[in-house]
Amino acid sequence: MPSSSSPVRLAVLGAGKMGGILIEAFVKQKLVSPRDITATVHHSELGTKELANGLVKPGADNRAAVRKADVILLSVKPQTVGSVVDEIAPELDESKLLISVAASVDTGYIEKRLKKKVPVIRTMPNTPSMVGEGITAIARGKFAAKKDVEIAQKLFGAVGKTVVVDEKHMDAITGLSASGPAFIYIILESLAEGGVKAGLSRELATMLAAQTALGAAKVVLETGHHPALLKDAVTTPAGCTIDGILELEEGGLRVTLIKAVVKAAQRAKELLVRDDGK
Repeated sequence: MPSSSSPVRLAVLGAGKMGGILIEAFVKQKLVSPRDITATVHHSELGTKELANGLVKPGADNRAAVRKADVILLSVKPQTVGSVVDEIAPELDESKLLISVAASVDTGYIEKRLKKKVPVIRTMPNTPSMVGEGITAIARGKFAAKKDVEIAQKLFGAVGKTVVVDEKHMDAITGLSASGPAFIYIILESLAEGGVKAGLSRELATMLAAQTALGAAKVVLETGHHPALLKDAVTTPAGCTIDGILELEEGGLRVTLIKAVVKAAQRAKELLVRDDGK
């Protein structure tokens, strides 16, 4: 990242849910000053959208935003990436870094539309970024250098962990960590319902389920042990846990979750509507 004497100028194109989360985190972590952030939203949102607690006022001119930025965060829907890239291409050159947050859009697609050697980074954050517990996968395009990856890591590190991966893995990552929170919420809801069935209040059952999931995930991350090993440590012979596990296995939970991730990953491959016919 540039030094404090040369602050980074950031443009966030499509400052919707994820774009807004990222802007707030960047400001909170003092990675970027609000005065150095230019954000754009759809015309219909002008006058109603507030970002970073009102410190950043969005506009609608993508080219103007890109013109005065060093780093451009492309946070629009996959189906509109092509048209937005075409729109801002005249303002981009080798000195600017384009970071895409759009699911399913590969760097080659963006580079082909730009027709110039602009460094492009592809990222896939997830919604727990809103509480600083996200995970963002980062893949670099043909013209991106190590320093460009480091800038992306610094920015997305403000909202959680980052991993640098080969771009070929991004669709699988989309199915696992981007769609995964929705799967976890269903599991949490179901655990809480079980608690209610067993006589707990809904509020208590939900808190117990959420904290249990949080704690279990933290044990995996901090110990590095395989989940199967940790499961066995909880499962005592002839105890209650093994009876519960038997119900899970009979219900097909394991296979269903695997298939959910695979299906979401397959859908990620199909998500981009390419208007160039390719």
